[in-house]
Amino acid sequence: MSDLCGKAILVTGGASGIGEATVRMLVQKKARVAMMDRDAGRGRHLAAELASVGEIVSIIGDITRPEDAELAVSGTVDRFGSIDVLINNAGGGRLLPTEELDLPTWRSMIELNLDGTFIMSQRAIKQMLLQGAGVIVNVASVHGYVGFARHAAYSAAKSGVLNLTRSLAVEYGARRIRVNAVCPGVIATPLTKAQLTPSIEAQFAALHPLNRLGLPEEVAAAICFLASEDSSFVTGASLMVDGGYSAQ
Repeated sequence: MSDLCGKAILVTGGASGIGEATVRMLVQKKARVAMMDRDAGRGRHLAAELASVGEIVSIIGDITRPEDAELAVSGTVDRFGSIDVLINNAGGGRLLPTEELDLPTWRSMIELNLDGTFIMSQRAIKQMLLQGAGVIVNVASVHGYVGFARHAAYSAAKSGVLNLTRSLAVEYGARRIRVNAVCPGVIATPLTKAQLTPSIEAQFAALHPLNRLGLPEEVAAAICFLASEDSSFVTGASLMVDGGYSAQ
Protein backbone atom coordinates (compact mmCIF):
# COMPACT_ATOMS: atom_id res chain seq x y z
CA MET A 1 0.00 0.00 0.00
CA SER A 2 1.26 3.48 -0.87
CA ASP A 3 2.56 5.58 2.02
CA LEU A 4 0.08 8.22 0.81
CA CYS A 5 -2.69 6.07 2.29
CA GLY A 6 -4.60 8.20 4.80
CA LYS A 7 -2.68 11.38 4.04
CA ALA A 8 -4.76 14.57 3.87
CA ILE A 9 -3.89 16.24 0.58
CA LEU A 10 -5.18 19.51 -0.89
CA VAL A 11 -4.94 19.81 -4.69
CA THR A 12 -5.61 23.15 -6.38
CA GLY A 13 -6.95 23.18 -9.91
CA GLY A 14 -8.03 19.62 -9.30
CA ALA A 15 -11.06 19.40 -11.57
CA SER A 16 -9.30 19.05 -14.93
CA GLY A 17 -6.04 18.28 -16.72
CA ILE A 18 -2.99 17.46 -14.61
CA GLY A 19 -4.94 18.28 -11.47
CA GLU A 20 -7.69 15.81 -12.28
CA ALA A 21 -5.18 13.07 -13.12
CA THR A 22 -3.44 13.75 -9.79
CA VAL A 23 -6.69 13.66 -7.83
CA ARG A 24 -7.65 10.35 -9.44
CA MET A 25 -4.23 8.84 -8.69
CA LEU A 26 -4.26 10.04 -5.07
CA VAL A 27 -7.72 8.63 -4.45
CA GLN A 28 -6.59 5.29 -5.91
CA LYS A 29 -3.66 5.40 -3.48
CA LYS A 30 -6.18 5.87 -0.64
CA ALA A 31 -5.18 9.42 0.22
CA ARG A 32 -7.89 11.69 1.60
CA VAL A 33 -8.25 14.42 -0.99
CA ALA A 34 -9.59 17.95 -0.89
CA MET A 35 -9.93 19.25 -4.42
CA MET A 36 -10.02 23.04 -4.89
CA ASP A 37 -11.17 24.54 -8.18
CA ARG A 38 -13.00 27.58 -9.51
CA ASP A 39 -15.25 25.36 -11.63
CA ALA A 40 -17.98 24.31 -9.21
CA GLY A 41 -19.72 22.00 -11.66
CA ARG A 42 -16.63 20.01 -12.69
CA GLY A 43 -15.40 19.82 -9.11
CA ARG A 44 -18.65 18.43 -7.76
CA HIS A 45 -19.01 16.02 -10.67
CA LEU A 46 -15.51 14.58 -10.18
CA ALA A 47 -15.96 14.32 -6.41
CA ALA A 48 -19.26 12.47 -6.89
CA GLU A 49 -17.64 10.10 -9.38
CA LEU A 50 -14.78 9.25 -7.03
CA ALA A 51 -16.76 9.12 -3.79
CA SER A 52 -17.20 5.36 -4.10
CA VAL A 53 -13.42 4.91 -4.50
CA GLY A 54 -12.14 6.92 -1.55
CA GLU A 55 -12.44 10.02 0.60
CA ILE A 56 -12.75 13.22 -1.43
CA VAL A 57 -14.29 16.64 -0.94
CA SER A 58 -14.76 19.44 -3.48
CA ILE A 59 -13.91 22.98 -2.40
CA ILE A 60 -14.86 25.90 -4.64
CA GLY A 61 -12.33 28.72 -4.60
CA ASP A 62 -9.85 31.00 -6.35
CA ILE A 63 -6.19 30.60 -5.34
CA THR A 64 -5.53 34.33 -5.90
CA ARG A 65 -7.97 35.26 -3.11
CA PRO A 66 -6.41 34.96 0.39
CA GLU A 67 -9.83 34.38 1.92
CA ASP A 68 -10.41 31.42 -0.43
CA ALA A 69 -6.99 30.00 0.45
CA GLU A 70 -7.87 30.28 4.11
CA LEU A 71 -11.17 28.49 3.55
CA ALA A 72 -9.52 25.74 1.49
CA VAL A 73 -6.87 24.99 4.11
CA SER A 74 -9.23 25.27 7.07
CA GLY A 75 -11.83 23.19 5.21
CA THR A 76 -9.25 20.47 4.60
CA VAL A 77 -8.25 20.47 8.27
CA ASP A 78 -11.85 20.49 9.45
CA ARG A 79 -12.66 17.50 7.22
CA PHE A 80 -9.51 15.42 7.65
CA GLY A 81 -7.81 16.77 10.80
CA SER A 82 -4.65 18.00 9.05
CA ILE A 83 -3.14 19.05 5.74
CA ASP A 84 -0.22 16.74 5.12
CA VAL A 85 0.41 17.79 1.52
CA LEU A 86 -0.43 20.83 -0.59
CA ILE A 87 -0.23 20.41 -4.36
CA ASN A 88 -0.15 23.80 -6.06
CA ASN A 89 -1.40 22.79 -9.48
CA ALA A 90 -3.76 25.62 -10.48
CA GLY A 91 -2.39 27.93 -13.16
CA GLY A 92 -2.46 28.68 -16.84
CA GLY A 93 -1.31 30.97 -19.59
CA ARG A 94 -1.82 32.17 -23.12
CA LEU A 95 0.51 32.66 -26.03
CA LEU A 96 0.84 36.32 -27.02
CA PRO A 97 3.55 38.28 -28.84
CA THR A 98 5.29 40.37 -26.22
CA GLU A 99 4.64 43.59 -28.12
CA GLU A 100 0.91 42.84 -27.79
CA LEU A 101 1.06 41.82 -24.12
CA ASP A 102 -0.67 44.57 -22.15
CA LEU A 103 0.06 45.20 -18.50
CA PRO A 104 -3.30 43.86 -17.17
CA THR A 105 -2.73 40.56 -19.00
CA TRP A 106 0.85 40.38 -17.71
CA ARG A 107 -0.33 41.01 -14.17
CA SER A 108 -3.15 38.48 -14.42
CA MET A 109 -0.72 35.71 -15.43
CA ILE A 110 1.70 36.60 -12.64
CA GLU A 111 -1.21 36.70 -10.20
CA LEU A 112 -2.57 33.32 -11.21
CA ASN A 113 0.68 31.39 -11.53
CA LEU A 114 2.99 33.01 -8.97
CA ASP A 115 0.87 34.98 -6.52
CA GLY A 116 -1.60 32.11 -6.22
CA THR A 117 1.18 29.63 -5.45
CA PHE A 118 2.57 31.97 -2.78
CA ILE A 119 -0.85 32.64 -1.21
CA MET A 120 -1.73 28.95 -0.96
CA SER A 121 1.75 27.99 0.27
CA GLN A 122 1.82 30.67 2.94
CA ARG A 123 -1.52 29.60 4.39
CA ALA A 124 -0.63 25.89 4.26
CA ILE A 125 2.77 26.51 5.89
CA LYS A 126 1.09 28.17 8.87
CA GLN A 127 -0.91 25.00 9.44
CA MET A 128 2.04 22.71 8.75
CA LEU A 129 4.12 24.55 11.35
CA LEU A 130 1.38 23.86 13.91
CA GLN A 131 1.39 20.18 12.91
CA GLY A 132 5.19 19.94 12.91
CA ALA A 133 5.55 18.68 9.34
CA GLY A 134 4.22 18.93 5.80
CA VAL A 135 4.95 18.71 2.09
CA ILE A 136 4.34 21.16 -0.74
CA VAL A 137 4.57 20.22 -4.42
CA ASN A 138 4.43 23.07 -6.92
CA VAL A 139 3.52 22.50 -10.56
CA ALA A 140 5.86 24.79 -12.49
CA SER A 141 6.79 24.30 -16.17
CA VAL A 142 9.68 23.57 -18.49
CA HIS A 143 9.09 27.14 -19.63
CA GLY A 144 10.24 28.28 -16.22
CA TYR A 145 13.65 26.92 -17.28
CA VAL A 146 13.86 27.62 -21.00
CA GLY A 147 12.70 30.54 -23.10
CA PHE A 148 9.70 30.20 -25.35
CA ALA A 149 8.45 32.77 -27.83
CA ARG A 150 5.17 34.53 -27.03
CA HIS A 151 5.14 33.13 -23.48
CA ALA A 152 6.91 35.93 -21.60
CA ALA A 153 4.43 36.38 -18.73
CA TYR A 154 3.83 32.67 -18.15
CA SER A 155 7.53 31.86 -18.33
CA ALA A 156 8.42 34.65 -15.92
CA ALA A 157 5.77 33.50 -13.46
CA LYS A 158 6.83 29.85 -13.59
CA SER A 159 10.47 30.81 -13.16
CA GLY A 160 9.37 32.67 -10.05
CA VAL A 161 7.62 29.52 -8.84
CA LEU A 162 10.89 27.61 -9.14
CA ASN A 163 12.86 30.04 -7.00
CA LEU A 164 9.97 30.33 -4.56
CA THR A 165 10.20 26.54 -4.26
CA ARG A 166 13.92 26.69 -3.49
CA SER A 167 13.53 29.55 -1.04
CA LEU A 168 10.74 27.87 0.94
CA ALA A 169 12.71 24.61 1.01
CA VAL A 170 15.70 26.40 2.56
CA GLU A 171 13.57 28.37 4.99
CA TYR A 172 11.46 25.51 6.32
CA GLY A 173 13.55 22.37 5.87
CA ALA A 174 14.71 22.33 9.48
CA ARG A 175 11.07 22.54 10.53
CA ARG A 176 10.20 19.37 8.61
CA ILE A 177 8.43 20.98 5.67
CA ARG A 178 9.65 19.78 2.27
CA VAL A 179 8.98 21.87 -0.85
CA ASN A 180 9.61 20.64 -4.40
CA ALA A 181 8.39 21.32 -7.93
CA VAL A 182 7.59 19.40 -11.07
CA CYS A 183 8.24 20.96 -14.47
CA PRO A 184 6.02 19.48 -17.16
CA GLY A 185 6.71 19.81 -20.84
CA VAL A 186 3.78 20.12 -23.22
CA ILE A 187 1.11 17.82 -21.81
CA ALA A 188 -1.80 16.35 -23.75
CA THR A 189 -4.58 17.55 -21.49
CA PRO A 190 -8.06 17.75 -23.04
CA LEU A 191 -7.76 21.55 -23.16
CA THR A 192 -4.38 21.42 -24.91
CA LYS A 193 -5.52 18.78 -27.38
CA ALA A 194 -8.60 20.82 -28.25
CA GLN A 195 -6.41 23.79 -29.20
CA LEU A 196 -3.92 21.91 -31.39
CA THR A 197 -4.26 20.94 -35.02
CA PRO A 198 -2.43 17.73 -35.96
CA SER A 199 0.37 19.71 -37.62
CA ILE A 200 0.86 22.01 -34.61
CA GLU A 201 0.77 19.03 -32.25
CA ALA A 202 3.52 17.43 -34.33
CA GLN A 203 5.59 20.61 -34.02
CA PHE A 204 5.19 20.61 -30.24
CA ALA A 205 6.01 16.88 -30.07
CA ALA A 206 9.23 17.53 -31.99
CA LEU A 207 10.39 19.86 -29.21
CA HIS A 208 10.72 16.80 -26.98
CA PRO A 209 13.43 14.17 -27.66
CA LEU A 210 10.83 11.49 -26.89
CA ASN A 211 8.93 12.97 -29.86
CA ARG A 212 5.52 13.07 -28.25
CA LEU A 213 3.45 15.08 -25.81
CA GLY A 214 3.35 14.01 -22.20
CA LEU A 215 0.31 12.51 -20.51
CA PRO A 216 -1.38 14.03 -17.45
CA GLU A 217 -0.91 10.73 -15.63
CA GLU A 218 2.86 10.90 -16.16
CA VAL A 219 2.99 14.25 -14.38
CA ALA A 220 0.64 12.97 -11.68
CA ALA A 221 3.00 10.07 -10.98
CA ALA A 222 5.89 12.50 -10.44
CA ILE A 223 3.74 14.64 -8.15
CA CYS A 224 2.80 11.58 -6.09
CA PHE A 225 6.48 10.64 -5.78
CA LEU A 226 7.37 14.09 -4.41
CA ALA A 227 4.35 14.02 -2.10
CA SER A 228 5.37 10.67 -0.64
CA GLU A 229 8.05 9.50 1.75
CA ASP A 230 9.81 7.89 -1.21
CA SER A 231 11.27 11.40 -1.67
CA SER A 232 11.97 11.98 2.02
CA PHE A 233 15.48 13.37 1.38
CA VAL A 234 14.38 15.54 -1.54
CA THR A 235 13.63 19.23 -1.02
CA GLY A 236 14.24 22.35 -3.07
CA ALA A 237 14.31 20.22 -6.22
CA SER A 238 12.67 20.71 -9.60
CA LEU A 239 11.81 17.43 -11.30
CA MET A 240 11.68 17.74 -15.08
CA VAL A 241 8.78 15.78 -16.56
CA ASP A 242 9.34 17.07 -20.04
CA GLY A 243 10.36 14.23 -22.35
CA GLY A 244 13.88 15.65 -22.54
CA TYR A 245 12.77 19.12 -23.71
CA SER A 246 15.09 20.97 -21.29
CA ALA A 247 18.04 18.63 -21.92
CA GLN A 248 18.69 19.94 -25.42
